[in-house]
Amino acid sequence: MFAPVAAVASGGVIGLVLGLIGGGGSILAVPLLLYAVGMPSAHVAIGTAAFAVAVNAAAGLAMHARKAPIRWPCAIVFSLAGVGGAFAGAALGKAMDGQKLVALFGVLMIVVGLMMLRPKDKGGRQSAWLTRENAAQMLPRLVVLGAGVGLLSGFFGIGGGFLIVPGLILATDMKLEDATSASLVAVTAFGMTAATSYAWSGLVDWQIAGLLVAGGVAGAVAGTKANAVLARRKGALTLLFAVFVILAGLYVGGRGLFDLLQA
Repeated sequence: MFAPVAAVASGGVIGLVLGLIGGGGSILAVPLLLYAVGMPSAHVAIGTAAFAVAVNAAAGLAMHARKAPIRWPCAIVFSLAGVGGAFAGAALGKAMDGQKLVALFGVLMIVVGLMMLRPKDKGGRQSAWLTRENAAQMLPRLVVLGAGVGLLSGFFGIGGGFLIVPGLILATDMKLEDATSASLVAVTAFGMTAATSYAWSGLVDWQIAGLLVAGGVAGAVAGTKANAVLARRKGALTLLFAVFVILAGLYVGGRGLFDLLQA
């Protein structure tokens, strides 16, 4: 009885963070599944989290597409290049010992927290479209960066938006807001790729995944409404969340390392 309630609550926390500060919440999915829901396997937690993140990203993409045009050519090339990387990353993650994976995930959380503390790159050109004229210059960067980010996304079972957004800006010089909306295409593709790989190996808990998604939707609605009230304090909220992610990463990494040494 406790696990389903914890799964809904965990999804609510993730959605709330996404609604409040616009990103970062998905990095909490795996730790919450392991330590709040009580999943005994790191691999099942990663596979389950990957599916939930992909579904939430797809919903976010649908909402963004209604408001503004998506840079589809850039997003599709980046995503297609990353799908192969995500499959490879998922295969590597499944082959690695679960405790090692948890310890590395803790390190990743610390890195993500530190990245959130840095000022965001606002990007460059307003109209960064992939065309015949710039394809020779832009395509290689999109493919290389997409494959690299996809590899990490598949390995850890995360959306990887914190890497996808700067990757798109670096590859295309597009504006931050354009990169943010385009990143949802890649988050959906990478998350679903990793989830498919883990599901093929029987490493997705579909009931918990559904509850995580349901809680995430409710949390996102609440977070979006709260964001309208706390808009002026978004910087402070992001700072607090970044510090929390770093501290949580120290705990997750330390616990994973301790369990590894005890094994």
